[in-house]
Amino acid sequence: MENFPTTSKKLIDWVSKISKFCCPDRIVWIDGSEEQKMTIEKESVASGEMVRLNQDKLPGCLLHRTAHDDVSRTEHLTFICTRKKNDAGPNNNWMAPDKAYEKARAILKGAMSGRTMYVIPFSMGPVGSPFSKIGVEVTDSRYVVLNMLIMTRCGEAVLRQIERDENFTKCLHSKAELDINKRLILHFPEDNTIWSVGSGYGGNVLLGKKCLSLRIASYAAKREKWMAEHMLIMGIEKPNGHIEYIAAAFPSACGKTNLAMMVPPEGLKKKGYRIWTLGDDISWMRVDSDGSLWAINPETGFFGVAPGTNSKTNPSMVETIKKGTIYTNVLLKQDNTVWWEGADGDIPSQGVDWKGNPWKPNMKDANGNPVKGAHPNARFTAPVANCPTASFRMDQHHGVPISAIIFGGRRQHVAPLVYQSFNWQHGVFVGATMGSELTAAQVGKIGQVRRDPMAMLPFCGYNMADYFRHWLDMGKLMNKPPKIFHVNWFRTNEHGKFLWPGFCENLRILEWILDRCNNRVNAMETPIGYVPYPFDIDMTGLNLPEKSLEKLLKVEKNDWLDELKGINKFFGEFKSDLPEEIWCEYHDLMSRLKKYEG
Repeated sequence: MENFPTTSKKLIDWVSKISKFCCPDRIVWIDGSEEQKMTIEKESVASGEMVRLNQDKLPGCLLHRTAHDDVSRTEHLTFICTRKKNDAGPNNNWMAPDKAYEKARAILKGAMSGRTMYVIPFSMGPVGSPFSKIGVEVTDSRYVVLNMLIMTRCGEAVLRQIERDENFTKCLHSKAELDINKRLILHFPEDNTIWSVGSGYGGNVLLGKKCLSLRIASYAAKREKWMAEHMLIMGIEKPNGHIEYIAAAFPSACGKTNLAMMVPPEGLKKKGYRIWTLGDDISWMRVDSDGSLWAINPETGFFGVAPGTNSKTNPSMVETIKKGTIYTNVLLKQDNTVWWEGADGDIPSQGVDWKGNPWKPNMKDANGNPVKGAHPNARFTAPVANCPTASFRMDQHHGVPISAIIFGGRRQHVAPLVYQSFNWQHGVFVGATMGSELTAAQVGKIGQVRRDPMAMLPFCGYNMADYFRHWLDMGKLMNKPPKIFHVNWFRTNEHGKFLWPGFCENLRILEWILDRCNNRVNAMETPIGYVPYPFDIDMTGLNLPEKSLEKLLKVEKNDWLDELKGINKFFGEFKSDLPEEIWCEYHDLMSRLKKYEG
């Protein structure tokens, strides 16, 4: 323990304390070097924790399998630990800090015995940027180390930053026994601390991701007057070279990653559009001295869902994951490459499934259910730098200016293809009421609306009523706030068929959104907001059935009156904490709808 690569007393004391408690056999400090990374990869393969894939076809790629009951975020075991329960809000599981520390310590005591403890200094955002936050994750998992090297900026430069201000988020993780009955993901926002024990799944153990970048960061952002959001960031370059940036929030299964990397459709290619991807998941945003909102993606990698990813849905991601990628819970093919349901190419005739068992197509389990080759939540971790559309502004300390904020959900009816809020306050209401209808892949009644305000319900580190208040307050700090829009790619006809083709064609809607931001087109005023005139959406090369666009843009009075009943019930969960402005927007919408004759 005497060889510390840092002079930070706070960091040395903390690491020493954790070491004495968790009892590792040795300690390795992560320096971010390629040499050290290769050593850890070799150890992972030698131990059986990883499989090195076909290096001719997938250079630098590895396969990892998690425990069978450790395949996704365990939201019921994820807690916000604040002194006052109401500070966590009805949107979070709450545990008192003293109790949480006590429960976790009982599992963590001696948990790293016989293992190596890795110390990972990491920066979310460019090191030294005013946007960025520093963390140090202590872990006994090589998988965590290798993923954090992809997802964050790690190593020596981060240590030097810690030495300058002695400020970092303390992140402790141990696999312990990988026992779901001894699994806890604990956030202590008042202590700037995260503890995760008993899991090996990325969403629970890569503590720079949802844990720091959203739950802890959202708490800090409220206090420090900035925004930590579950949003993609993308740039749209026009033929004259001017790039405008948008941030967009969608619940799961709504195509967020696909949108962030879209390829312009054939019909619009003549206009010379080009897409720049900054991130597909997290946006940190600050008000600049000019009164406008600027954003960075604090991550350096993608932690994406594999099933359904192919050359039609996301050709850029297919290119991204061909090298330097860690695959989790996918099928291993005979040629030592990987496959998942919905991947390109033929279905393999055989392979090894995500549990490590022999697999063939059309296999059934003991209950007669299909055996999938890859888990439905199988993942890949890949560097943003691999992406063909990766933005050259990824490492700019100042970020990019945001012209529009877009909310979206999966709705068969109700929400039109696109509409614009009347102003910032109304836009906060639009975000606060967004949601998606459950699909067959989700738990619950199919078609039931699951509210997910700003796509932050699982990730907001404090009472969401206070989060809405923070959004309202942020609007008052801006001279030039972004325009706020809502989109819905999933509207269906009377036969249940999608009216809009989605994917690359969504650029046509983004074009209208940017035209609205620049006052180039007018719009129809409806009770819910401004809706496009059909002739203002460029449909070149896209032949929809007659009247489809009109159906996509129609605002149905009765559908929206029914929608208000669900909104009222959801808002009721926050009781007197919900800002009065949000209730005003609710009642104003009710009034407008009752007068509406459309």
